[in-house]
Amino acid sequence: LYTGMGDDQSRFWSSAAWVVPILVVGDWLMILGSYFAFSYWSKFSVGWALLPTIFLGLAFQFLGTRRNLYQAWPTGSKWAELLKTAFVFGGASLVAMTMIVIDGDFRDVNRVDLGLWIGVTCASLLFERYFVRTILRILRRAGLHRQRVAVVGDSEAAIRLSQAFAEDPGIGLEMYGHYTPSGTPSGTAPSSLGAHRGNLHQVIMDARQGRVEVVYLGLPLSQEVATRHLIHELADTTVQVHVLADFSGFNPMRFGWTDMGTVAVVSIFDSPFHGPQALLKRIEDVVVGTAILALISLPMLFISIGIKLTSSGPVFFRQRRYGLNGREIHVLKFRSMTVAEDGVEVKQVTHNDQRVTPFGGFLRRTSLDELPQFCQVFTGEMSIVGPRPHAVAHNEEYRSLIHGYMLRHMVKPGITGWAQVNGFRGETDTVEKMQLRVGHDIQYIRSWNLLLDVRIIWLTVFGRKVRENAY
Repeated sequence: LYTGMGDDQSRFWSSAAWVVPILVVGDWLMILGSYFAFSYWSKFSVGWALLPTIFLGLAFQFLGTRRNLYQAWPTGSKWAELLKTAFVFGGASLVAMTMIVIDGDFRDVNRVDLGLWIGVTCASLLFERYFVRTILRILRRAGLHRQRVAVVGDSEAAIRLSQAFAEDPGIGLEMYGHYTPSGTPSGTAPSSLGAHRGNLHQVIMDARQGRVEVVYLGLPLSQEVATRHLIHELADTTVQVHVLADFSGFNPMRFGWTDMGTVAVVSIFDSPFHGPQALLKRIEDVVVGTAILALISLPMLFISIGIKLTSSGPVFFRQRRYGLNGREIHVLKFRSMTVAEDGVEVKQVTHNDQRVTPFGGFLRRTSLDELPQFCQVFTGEMSIVGPRPHAVAHNEEYRSLIHGYMLRHMVKPGITGWAQVNGFRGETDTVEKMQLRVGHDIQYIRSWNLLLDVRIIWLTVFGRKVRENAY
């Protein structure tokens, strides 16, 4: 499509000069247009709400700029941008509501009309954003509005980045090629990286001559000097420069960026339960736990009677285990064995273990011996879903044998977990079996979301694998 176009025209179409103004003007048209259209249709008085509408537009543009809504080449999905737009509009709406209250006419405002106006404006903005981004993706697939990208290095992060560009032409970033410090291509470099263009000096020359518009630096941390040199030299060009945050060698558990004052901090090992996520997890535990306790209270009474009638000893058994952040807790269970081991050495239950009572074997196979732990969900010591806690003796044994074992204690232990519903429960007579269990626990922490918890609870009740190795 560049054929027949002059340099100025093609440069214009491949730049951001026309995209951001369209987004700004489109947002204002939706905000003002929705207000005037709704004013004509309803009982709105144009006078009292015109000033709050203007403040709504200004606040939306200000907050949208801070949240990167005005980008010519957004790398996220359209749905992520729509969600971000809705959140930004929510903040801007609060500014508009504040202006209405300050104006003093809030008591005279029809609450239904006000709510409908806010809803119509939000829907209009979401439609406009979706429409503009869809048109842009069509243009980019046709060869318009694209940027030439160069990648320095052939690390794993650089390869994943190039593959993302290749898989989604609608992003508008076209791979020009890649460069290596040695100036020779790697035999394992995939085709998604494009042609090998040369060494680090060549990428500087290509940037100065306008052959590339965006440069991603993907050199390993060991080549910090080369990275600094490239950044210094590329400052004498007009290319956009981005440094790939490649922490794959650290095997991060919960990767994320935070700001500590003016310092950007990257998290390698961290819990997913902070702020809203922690509140959501706690609400899940309380709501679901209350419903389950209401259902199991009578069965727990019958189980207690069954234990007393079939064997001598207490109904309940407490054992020291590690909880959140490695702190010791005493996990409560129905007694299913003739012994109550909680010392330096704790022998795991094996198949046909003579220590297990006949009634206790039934409780263990059906996981009914874990029911008293729902009481500990309310105390906050445990969660319904999470890594199953191990005896303290087992923790001390395996933490020295399995790298990263203690990371599973960065969240509350659970009554059921991702490892259990995948069949990794019961006896771990080899280190490899425990590695598989711990691996599933870490995977749960990495990918936690509310739907995953719902899935695990469902599989705990109706799944087949959860019954494996239960004795």
